[in-house]
Amino acid sequence: MPNPVRLCLALHNHQPVGNFDGVFEQAYQDSYLPFLEIFEEYSDLKISLHTSGPLMEWFHENHPEYLDRVAALIADGRVEILGGAFYEPILTMIPSPDRRGQIADYSAWLGSRLGAEIRGMWIPERVWEQSLTSDIAAAGISYTILDDFHFQNAGVDGDQLFGHYVTEDEGQILYIFPGSERLRYLIPFQPADEIVGYLRHIGETQENAVLVFGDDGEKFGTWPNTKEHVYGNGWLRRFFDALSQNKDWLYTTTLSSALEDLPPVGKVYLPEGSYREMTEWALPREKQADFDRLSHSMEEDHRWRELKTFVRGGYWRNFKVKYTETDEMYSRMMAVSKRLRLAEQAGHDRGLLMQARQELYRGQCNCSYWHGAFGGVYLPHLRNAIYKHLISADNLLDRAENRPINWVEATADDYNFDGSQEIRVENNKLICLLAPKQGGQLYELDVRSICHNLSATLTRRPEIYHQKVLAGPSDAGGDVASIHDLVVFKQDGLDEHLQYDTMNRKSLVDRFYHEGVTLEGIRDGNVGEKLSFFGQPYEARIRRKEGRAQVMLTNFGELDGNPIKLTKGVTLDAGSSVLEIAYMIEGLPQNQGFLFGVEFNFAGLPSGQDDRYFSDADGNKLGQLQTELKLHDETDLNLTDEWLGIRLGFSVAQPATFWTFPIQTVSQSEGGFELVHQSVCVHPLWHVVGDEKGVWNTTMRLDVDTSLAESRLEQQIAPPATVTT
Repeated sequence: MPNPVRLCLALHNHQPVGNFDGVFEQAYQDSYLPFLEIFEEYSDLKISLHTSGPLMEWFHENHPEYLDRVAALIADGRVEILGGAFYEPILTMIPSPDRRGQIADYSAWLGSRLGAEIRGMWIPERVWEQSLTSDIAAAGISYTILDDFHFQNAGVDGDQLFGHYVTEDEGQILYIFPGSERLRYLIPFQPADEIVGYLRHIGETQENAVLVFGDDGEKFGTWPNTKEHVYGNGWLRRFFDALSQNKDWLYTTTLSSALEDLPPVGKVYLPEGSYREMTEWALPREKQADFDRLSHSMEEDHRWRELKTFVRGGYWRNFKVKYTETDEMYSRMMAVSKRLRLAEQAGHDRGLLMQARQELYRGQCNCSYWHGAFGGVYLPHLRNAIYKHLISADNLLDRAENRPINWVEATADDYNFDGSQEIRVENNKLICLLAPKQGGQLYELDVRSICHNLSATLTRRPEIYHQKVLAGPSDAGGDVASIHDLVVFKQDGLDEHLQYDTMNRKSLVDRFYHEGVTLEGIRDGNVGEKLSFFGQPYEARIRRKEGRAQVMLTNFGELDGNPIKLTKGVTLDAGSSVLEIAYMIEGLPQNQGFLFGVEFNFAGLPSGQDDRYFSDADGNKLGQLQTELKLHDETDLNLTDEWLGIRLGFSVAQPATFWTFPIQTVSQSEGGFELVHQSVCVHPLWHVVGDEKGVWNTTMRLDVDTSLAESRLEQQIAPPATVTT
């Protein structure tokens, strides 16, 4: 008989903040509920279970009976609950007080709702830095799980990976279990006998071995083809049967029990990292391709088994470099966190600050801050959800600080931590963030009443997996496969939509075009420019007077040998939801015209629905928001999203050509490759000719009307009508 082997099955169940309710319900029906139902039948088995805060709150509201069943298993000693940061942030991404707060708050919630004593926690995406140790321990946690990949990067390998280790930071102690990558790829994709055979081999060669499977619970039903495999074809029952049949040497146990039963294998300090695939995704695309090519070319080399221990990918924080959209969310989150701490120190309304803190924590949910096999930053509804909660936190902080009903202010600071100053112009209706050093672009436009960022756009950029899109779909030959191996298309013709941008999809992007430019060329990113100010530094000045704030942005260039000066102004009044934009170009020759355009990109206005449409000044509908429009000599264009309750009224003083088109990306998600609508581009263009002084100017107004959304809110909170008899 083999030596005893302790098998710790640790499931991580998670749905992100902002995911669709139908996705939650489908995952519940396909994964969480059927797994629980089968597990309940095997009274001799034990597991450790982590459920993220967003999913746990959804259970509490929609399926409290599920939580009651879990609580009964906890009371029977069959399920141990793992805690964690409440809303599943990447811990290295958020400030230290927020780490401790999220962990402690979630432990308290789990104790109250489930009667669980929380000793261990799940590290979101296993993103690790050694300095996390002291914060985790200070929040009352004794142990956690990381991948064996983390340990290998510290020189701990092979036979040393079958037990837990102790680590330390600032004198604070934490125990860490290495999760087995081998088990992650075996379960649930390989036959139960093969998995038990692997465990038997460990028992025959090791004493007191502890093996940890720590991975997504969605592998058991939600990942492609796994529902039929795990439940329909009976894989899970065969697996549990095999564990039960070998219980004389193969013990399923909780992580806490393993911690109590055996001493640490040793002490270790782990370098920063995540699971192996995540470190590869974090690399720049070109280096990711090199890494993939070199890794595959080395697989047949007899030295690779030894060498790969010393090979690793990139650093998680560089997702903020790889995707500027991630950095924008991160910077916005950091600003709210800092403001909240200052408000707490000032002793403002405690109840409102508690609400603001919860909104901040929700805005730290990790899923839209990165991209790999999961859609992540490519999913608009997840990005929108992050901004929704961060803007809501700002609104609550306004109330806590007793700001007046109508106000306006403009401030300058390095808001996105790039070494340059940005400008924030805001009032009680809108928040605008401008980047003078990046072409004076408007990179965030928050609508406070509906907590929506109209600039939460996404730039179309090449991804390494686009080569798979060009190659076409594949399958697993009839077998269930890991999510990393499938090539599934959700739509036909995705290869035709692989278009890339040469600049970020933001607003107030100033462009001088060659004659003959077309909508199609601009849409596809295949157009040259006579002069581009994108990414070029603008001089910036802030003007303030009572009830008004204005930002003046100026740049100089040469247009066909003519030195020109471009000035644009952005003005916001107290209590106003209208953004006033003025342009003046100086130095233009009187006898020569130029084609000038200003690009705007508006996010969160989905396509494909009749209640999301363009209209003219008279209210005539011009098509859904994915419509390509070519309008000439127009002064007005409206964009309406009735579901969101917003209408953008766009008007210009000088009649313009209006071109509109959708921005769509081809991205990968756990369900396959898909086409995703990201934003609507509205592009007014003018044929500019200088007057007798060589000057051309125009003004624009962007009227952000949310009266429809506000009227709905009033109806929801209105007291019920009284009935008299």
